Amino acid sequence: MARAIMLQGTGSDVGKTVLVAGLCRAAKNRGLTVRPFKPQNMSNNAAVAGRRGEPGGEIGRAQWLQAIACGATPSVHMNPVLLKPQTDIGAQVVVQGRVAGEAMAADYQILKATLMDAVMESWAKLGEGAELVIVEGAGSPAEINLRDRDIANMGFATRANCPVILVGDIDRGGVIAALAGTHLILPQEDRATIVGYIINKFRGDLSLFDDGLAAIGRFTGWRSFGVVPWLREAALLPSEDAVVLERPGPAGARRLKIAVPMLSRIANFDDLDPLRAEADVEVVFVPPGRRLPEDARLVVIPGSKSTIGDLARFRAEGWDIDLAAHHTRGGHVVGLCGGYQMLGRMVRDPQGREGSVREAPGLGLLDVETVMEDDKTVRNVAAHSLHHDVPLEGYEIHLGRTDGPDRARPVALIEGVPDGATSADGRVFGTYLHGLFGADLFRRRFLAQFGVAGGGDYRAGVEAALDAIAARLEEHLDCDAIFAAAR
Repeated sequence: MARAIMLQGTGSDVGKTVLVAGLCRAAKNRGLTVRPFKPQNMSNNAAVAGRRGEPGGEIGRAQWLQAIACGATPSVHMNPVLLKPQTDIGAQVVVQGRVAGEAMAADYQILKATLMDAVMESWAKLGEGAELVIVEGAGSPAEINLRDRDIANMGFATRANCPVILVGDIDRGGVIAALAGTHLILPQEDRATIVGYIINKFRGDLSLFDDGLAAIGRFTGWRSFGVVPWLREAALLPSEDAVVLERPGPAGARRLKIAVPMLSRIANFDDLDPLRAEADVEVVFVPPGRRLPEDARLVVIPGSKSTIGDLARFRAEGWDIDLAAHHTRGGHVVGLCGGYQMLGRMVRDPQGREGSVREAPGLGLLDVETVMEDDKTVRNVAAHSLHHDVPLEGYEIHLGRTDGPDRARPVALIEGVPDGATSADGRVFGTYLHGLFGADLFRRRFLAQFGVAGGGDYRAGVEAALDAIAARLEEHLDCDAIFAAAR
């Protein structure tokens, strides 16, 4: 087995994903064969592992990014258990890339014990041929009420004999109490796995926290591996946590405003990241309780893990009225995956794959209908834009078959097969292709329709951000000690 080190957090959204990605890139830059691993993830922002032409499997978008940081092909074994929330109390369970079923929250706590075998099998496979594995925990090990069935944090760390570094987020406040409190409530077996801690997201003069480091040392006896400043480059990386959508984007006038309704089960919203990176584009994620802005020239309806459920919420928010008015004013609309399905006349779910509601009228801007089917499409693909005659690449993750008159005007050829639909007026289109806007030439020509000069190499920007974050971590963390602590 490869040597391994695990980053766990004092809570959710403390920055573990970015730190793991940065450390993976730092290890790669040192010449190490490194791989990421996350035993259990919960996210509707999934990616497709494997190469084009191979059978695909779903993993969390974070592990896809971390694989890129390692210079490795994403594998289903990097994230053996993925939970994709469908309702407030239930989720689809994906095991080693394949859908294993659905579970309510209470049932899943029982199911977790049976999933440890899959986790450990993937752990063994991932270690083959690697020198170092950097593991990301989920949530916090301080959730001791869940400890007896845990597979994501200390349950995994103790089973795999993997040393742990605890990450605290100073930006949210209370970081001394968070670290000291975690030390206090952990059982001795779990506490013994922790070899030190990292303070993340510090703003200002790092020396001002010297007394804080001393206090943490007195309470815990743990060593500090360093204090990481606020990493602005992290904003350039794809995110899988929808909490980032609640944060305002950079201020300043933009030539094009794009409105994106924040669906309750929003999925694969990183499709919008290449547009957010454009200097003259403002992407506004519209939360529940707010109207779609009237000055938006484009509305993008993103993917959804629950198309029928999100259609009901869309109407409950009054966004259907806003969208119709937007279209009447001459506005443009794009639907991606679940958003494409929502734009049609009807969505039918005869087998109840998404829930108890078996059909719902769509938003009616595309003359198509969708029927949910048992087979799920999960694959990396090559494609070609029929709107702009440029090559594309991306992936598909969807249930359902969509057909109707507007399919006579497809958006793209995916592996040579027509995909998507376009309205007769040309101002509305939908597609199952994720990653559409990541194609630089397509994005440039698409934005030109709105008088915006798009530019830049999006993927190169992600690579540059990973290199910059790795350099910052080498500067502010004792990376020699972190890698030496792995066993």
